[in-house]
Amino acid sequence: MLLQIPQVITPEQAAQFRARVAAARWEDGNATAGHQSSQVKRNEQLPEDSAEARDIGQQIVAALHRSPLFFSAALPRQVYPPLFNRYAGGMTFGSHVDGAIRTHPPSGVRMRADISATLFLTPPQDYDGGELVVEDTYGTHSVKLGAGDMVLYPASSLHQVTPVTRGTRVSAFFWVQSMVRDDGQRALLFDMDMAIVRLTRDHPGHPALVSLTGTYHNLLRMWAEA
Repeated sequence: MLLQIPQVITPEQAAQFRARVAAARWEDGNATAGHQSSQVKRNEQLPEDSAEARDIGQQIVAALHRSPLFFSAALPRQVYPPLFNRYAGGMTFGSHVDGAIRTHPPSGVRMRADISATLFLTPPQDYDGGELVVEDTYGTHSVKLGAGDMVLYPASSLHQVTPVTRGTRVSAFFWVQSMVRDDGQRALLFDMDMAIVRLTRDHPGHPALVSLTGTYHNLLRMWAEA
């Protein structure tokens, strides 16, 4: 399931984050790439143990906790501390699949990557190129969102970032270990949860709500790893 989540942070917060990381020390993005990814990865990245990455990452995680849509779609068990990358001057990241197990050396976090996430920090009009292109069973999807908007997609998806030919693209990215590891099961639960939300809004007190909510939680009970 590929899902866009608008305004995880405000455009003003995104601008503040960009200003802070602009003066930070950046390194070759291959610092966190596996063998296969390193062949096609051409970007810059904040060091995982930098003060900027830690502080801004904590603010992003706090914003995720305030997002009901993120929780419904991801059913997060663990969130990898956000990382930050930068593309400019033709930098790109060719087709690749994210590694299944991620280890964050500064914190010791080790987790299974079920869901990949990109939080866009630069307004799309400020750069050319830089689309996130994700391939799944329904085709190829090109994603370029507003500052503060985020996209979630299965970490098992083949994806790439097209070359940035003008300006600079700055984003946060991270992975989620879900309580429900199967993407199809997560999608089913998400669709059911959204239907319950709409029914609650349009027909409050409808007797079907109890039955639907019970079915949702029984499926979650069946599939979740708490």
